[in-house]
Amino acid sequence: MAFSATSVIRGPGEIALMVVEVTKRIFTKPFQMREFLEQAWFITSVTLLPTILVSIPFGAVISLQVGSLTGQLGAQSFAGATAVLATVREAAPIAAAMIIAGAAGSAICSDLGARKIREEIDAMEVLGIDPLERLVAPRVVATIFVSVMINGIVIATGIGGGYFFTVIVQGGSAGAFLANFTALASLPDLYIAMIKAALFGWLAAIVGAYKGLNAGGGPSGVGRAVNESVIIAFMLLFFLNAVITAIYFQVSPPQGL
Repeated sequence: MAFSATSVIRGPGEIALMVVEVTKRIFTKPFQMREFLEQAWFITSVTLLPTILVSIPFGAVISLQVGSLTGQLGAQSFAGATAVLATVREAAPIAAAMIIAGAAGSAICSDLGARKIREEIDAMEVLGIDPLERLVAPRVVATIFVSVMINGIVIATGIGGGYFFTVIVQGGSAGAFLANFTALASLPDLYIAMIKAALFGWLAAIVGAYKGLNAGGGPSGVGRAVNESVIIAFMLLFFLNAVITAIYFQVSPPQGL
């Protein structure tokens, strides 16, 4: 029982310690700019197409559901405002979190896990090179950057899809859709969405790096580490999203019509 309790505490404690250590190294000079650029391009290449393919159905589903609901309530003119609000506040950050954790986080974990089982990480430490500074910090910053970019793409595509399905498919008013853009949503909603995306990218990259650096048992161990990193990242991201949303509603209550 003592071993089980220790195991339960050890994992979250090590992840929390790695969060602190990696965050410190992000602001430590010299920063590995070349590694950052290479990783940013790589993460963009593996997440851009899934982002576009996911954001279109997101916008469609939200617009169809919201359009149907506002039509039943006799508030069809607010279909655009509610679609924008749902996309900016929740749909875009959640989509970004899922893509980053599923694609970028798993890629980081598999790369570092492969280096670990090939003993490259041990060789770097013997040579006095800090793996967190040389490998992990640039990947975390690159993931934050790409996550914010993905969030913007999902917002733009979701709003565009919302306009298409609300105005073209459901026969809504284009003027009402555009005029009520800011009826419910505001700039702070966009700011908090970008902050969420940055935090989600930061956390998903660190979880992936942690599981990769602690992988063992050959290729099968790397596979298990990738699966665990995705599951842990999803749980942490959804929990963090709930906490941020609750705090935001306390600090900035929703505005009325």
